Amino acid sequence: MACAVVQFLLKTQSFRFRWTPLTASFQFSKKGYRVLAPQNFLNYESLKQQYKPEVPEYFNFATDVLDKWTEMEKLAPPLGTILIPGTTQLTAKDILHRVQTSKAKCIITDDVLAPAVDCIVSECQSLKCKLIVSEDQREGWLNFKDLFTNANADHSCVTTRNQDPMTIFFTSGTTGSPKMTEHSHSSYGIGLTVNGRYWLDLTSSDILWNTSDTGWAKSAWSSIFAPWIQGACVFVHSMPRFDPTTVLDTLSRFPITTFCSAPTAYRLLVQHNLTSYKFKSLQHCVSAGEPINPEVMEQWKRQTGLDIYEGYGQTETVLVCGTFKGMKIKPGSMGMPSPAYDVKIIDEHGNALPPGEEGDIAIKAKPTRPFCLFTQYIDDPERTDSTLQGNFYITGDRGIVDEDGYFWFVGRDDDVINSAGYRIGPFEVESALIEHPAVVESAVVSSPDPIRGEVVKAFVVLASDYVSHEPEKLIKELQDHVKKVTAPYKYPRKVEFVQQLPKTVSGKIRRNELRKQEWGKA
Repeated sequence: MACAVVQFLLKTQSFRFRWTPLTASFQFSKKGYRVLAPQNFLNYESLKQQYKPEVPEYFNFATDVLDKWTEMEKLAPPLGTILIPGTTQLTAKDILHRVQTSKAKCIITDDVLAPAVDCIVSECQSLKCKLIVSEDQREGWLNFKDLFTNANADHSCVTTRNQDPMTIFFTSGTTGSPKMTEHSHSSYGIGLTVNGRYWLDLTSSDILWNTSDTGWAKSAWSSIFAPWIQGACVFVHSMPRFDPTTVLDTLSRFPITTFCSAPTAYRLLVQHNLTSYKFKSLQHCVSAGEPINPEVMEQWKRQTGLDIYEGYGQTETVLVCGTFKGMKIKPGSMGMPSPAYDVKIIDEHGNALPPGEEGDIAIKAKPTRPFCLFTQYIDDPERTDSTLQGNFYITGDRGIVDEDGYFWFVGRDDDVINSAGYRIGPFEVESALIEHPAVVESAVVSSPDPIRGEVVKAFVVLASDYVSHEPEKLIKELQDHVKKVTAPYKYPRKVEFVQQLPKTVSGKIRRNELRKQEWGKA
């Protein structure tokens, strides 16, 4: 609830933080917690050596983290509930699907989505309680303000084992229907220590702003568990939709030290003159959700003087790979394995591949399954089992590892294009395209071809200065540009200019939607 307090204060234009962090972070042990010194890792090897997590038999994030950092227990009682976050962009149909699938007993929302809930509530047999966070009363709804005022200060948390379920996330569904991904009290509640301490590089004196919608796992990563484990302050700004000018003004106006956002956001931000803004407090910038283009990283660095540290993970995991302080940044690479996992590139038989060979990005899961891996897909044991191949958990992403141990993303397994025997990852082509000043965003997918089987097609969002250009000439210019930047066979043989790209609610490009559109024409 600390986030909600900060959000309310910002709406009233009053800059005061109600979160008072202590002076050091801590780890858990069977005897409770112990204080840790601030980060002092100098390179990747020292980072791996420092990472020694302990998982107690009983663990509850509210009791063992929030109550240890603050005595405001009224703000942090769980009630034995399992949280299922949802984005504010959900429609009534989306809400109905989630409630029916999860058999949720209670729903919590605000004035904006309450009418949508009321439209579908008669079809939700499991739903027993509706709670609204609002200054106003709504018929048939409990009011959070009233309940909070009357809350019992002596309430104590339910005792939970470390593997008891804590939260369920519906995945963003870039390649299929959303899955109910279950995490335990330890997998996120302790597991995200690796994100907060090593990738976000947070201490108790930091102020972190993560622009992610609260409905997806990235918000749990960077707006709840990781920063609060470190005792850092979480900054929240209420924006109905992402607005680059508002973001840049906010980074200039407030003492935000760490900024976390998706590649889509950075692509929009670098379209502005960043040198006209002064980010006096900003020290650390990170990106996750999908690969970030090297050109965007270059532009951000050139105009702000700050690097962007990329992180790679999934709803099912904590940080899998990342670039960390003290490491050389290789633009386009997602860095090295997180100390939480043993990460390999493997073939279809579960064998580790040598550097330079493309395969599945996988996490060693046998003989001991990492505690910071998701528990299961709810009510779907077959799909849960399908994530294991030999001794590994398969992420569903394709990649390459180089001679230095850096991992490189190729694409989702079903995004990779096979054209006349050549395997082409969409991200490399998209990165080449965005280097051209005409391109704001692009999405690359396969398109049917009678000779090659399939070819590369690019959907391109143009910069405003290029919208009036003659299309055929501009297509030829972009194709020639890609041929020069990357291997010539990867150039898009088809190009279509669009006003916007289809995206999930978390901002990821829905290439599968564009691919189905293409193959539907065949």
